[in-house]
Amino acid sequence: MNNMFKNLAIWLVIGLVLMTVFNQFNTRQVAQGSIEYSQFLDEVKQGHISKVLIEGRTLKGTTTEGKRITSYAPPDLWMVSDLLKNGVKIEAKAEEEQSFLMNIFVSWFPMLLLIGVWVFFMRQMQGGGKGGAFSFGKSRARMTDEAQNVITFADVAGCDEAKEEVQEIVDFLRDPSKFQKLGGRIPKGVLMVGNPGTGKTLLAKAIAGEAKVPFFSISGSDFVEMFVGVGAARVRDMFENAKKHAPCIIFIDEIDAVGRHRGAGLGGGNDEREQTLNQLLVEMDGFEGHAGIIVIAATNRPDILDPALLRPGRFDRQVVVPLPDIRGREEILKVHMRKVPISGDVKADIIARGTPGFSGADLANLINEAALFAARGNKRLVDMEDFEKAKDKIMMGAERRSMVMSEEEKRNTAYHESGHAVVAKLVPKSDPVHKVTIIPRGRALGLTMQLPVEDRYAYDRTYLMSRIAVLFGGRIAEELFMNQMTTGASNDFERATAMARDMVTRYGMSDLGVMVYGENEGEVFLGRSVTQHKNVSEATMQKVDAEIGRIIEEQYALARKLLEENRDKVEAMTHALLEWETIDAEQIDDIMAGKPPRPPKPTLSTPRPSTPSDSPGAEPNAPATA
Repeated sequence: MNNMFKNLAIWLVIGLVLMTVFNQFNTRQVAQGSIEYSQFLDEVKQGHISKVLIEGRTLKGTTTEGKRITSYAPPDLWMVSDLLKNGVKIEAKAEEEQSFLMNIFVSWFPMLLLIGVWVFFMRQMQGGGKGGAFSFGKSRARMTDEAQNVITFADVAGCDEAKEEVQEIVDFLRDPSKFQKLGGRIPKGVLMVGNPGTGKTLLAKAIAGEAKVPFFSISGSDFVEMFVGVGAARVRDMFENAKKHAPCIIFIDEIDAVGRHRGAGLGGGNDEREQTLNQLLVEMDGFEGHAGIIVIAATNRPDILDPALLRPGRFDRQVVVPLPDIRGREEILKVHMRKVPISGDVKADIIARGTPGFSGADLANLINEAALFAARGNKRLVDMEDFEKAKDKIMMGAERRSMVMSEEEKRNTAYHESGHAVVAKLVPKSDPVHKVTIIPRGRALGLTMQLPVEDRYAYDRTYLMSRIAVLFGGRIAEELFMNQMTTGASNDFERATAMARDMVTRYGMSDLGVMVYGENEGEVFLGRSVTQHKNVSEATMQKVDAEIGRIIEEQYALARKLLEENRDKVEAMTHALLEWETIDAEQIDDIMAGKPPRPPKPTLSTPRPSTPSDSPGAEPNAPATA
């Protein structure tokens, strides 16, 4: 749009300049000293005019004093004789006419202006600007050549296995003969699968940067248009452009926008999207091969892709880009810390240990938030305290210290969070409690944070049962110490019920056996079955519900028993929370050991890692707000 306005402004300026020039040529300059014809005759009769130059009907006279005057003569047959009678010298010239070129310019200028405007708008419609009326079938892929792409494998961290998988592509693009002489064939397509923010797009850019080849990037949604056949035309145009720059890489981000199961959806599928997918299938592995063109696609929903897209010959290789482990997170942090002035007390390994489940994008955001905290404090370097504040903000939400809470609500929140923390310290296999706070953060009035000792990839039955008991600790503490029930435990109950249901219906962690009792909950519009099949009878579902209820009641009773036996610890923790608002792991250990808690540290000199509230073991108090 900006380009269109710029071009329009240029054409308007050109038109104004031409009109100005035309007016300069066309305007007759009126000489100074112009007089009326009758006055001119009076001057002649009085003998004041010595010489007259006649140009058509324009009279240019010179007085006896040397002054020049001008007049315009009407049709007068006796003018010349009058001039001669009074002794005036007469000189005559033919009237000056416009040149041939000027005549042509004057006569054709309006037509030329119209033609220019017409050409301008036609160029806009045909794609002379971005996205014209006739540019629907043109590819919207943005090409980045080797000079513009400076990203290499050194900028990608935390996914060493994925980098090894795609290293072959880089080697092939650099030296194809190495593989061809052994009869090897490079994969035509690579599908990158992973959670959002794990670095799929960055890895694709690094492949192109390492191989020093052109890089075409496009989103799956760029193929979609309101007109029929546009998506397929854009696919054809994209591959035609790629052939001109082969060897090259085509990167399609979020390919699930066009690569879903064909025939999915109520009443049939989406014909336009299916045409686009069919064209993509043909271009990738059809009768006409495209040597030197490697297609890389990224998605976080591989389960909904069409099987024809995933077969060998199209996407030969699937590269999983997982969430980074503790070593991967440390490497990612070091990559991003290059761009930020870091204090000497910042340890990437400590931060990595405290951020389980973080993706590469999350870690980049963590460093950015820490830098903002440092800038807010007018610091020259980003220190560990800033990273701790940034982690708390990202995981728990921003502090709402301005929120006005009554003393009763504060006491209730303190008992609620103390109940979570005490139960978490007493049940087996529970994650260590890292921090308890009653400062409102985000949508929660308080928060109990638990930190896994190491990354967890699977959970056993004891761990899940302990988590359910911890979730009930908040409500039970409200009942025992405040003699009331609030809406703050609603989220705890939802999570506990969902966890118990999964244990029975999905994980086989109950007395009902290992059968899966869940129903087919496929998403219709994502390529799943329209009908839903019930796998179990009504009588079996009653047994499932009874088993879920038994697990919940057992853990509820366990949490209540633990809190009744440790009333003094709950009271001590609540008192500490009301006094300091936030207590850390060392203060919690003092309370559980029966000792008075140590005072809080003046500064966060030693950072402590934390987990988000929805991670395993975190119990936020998030009451409903009206």
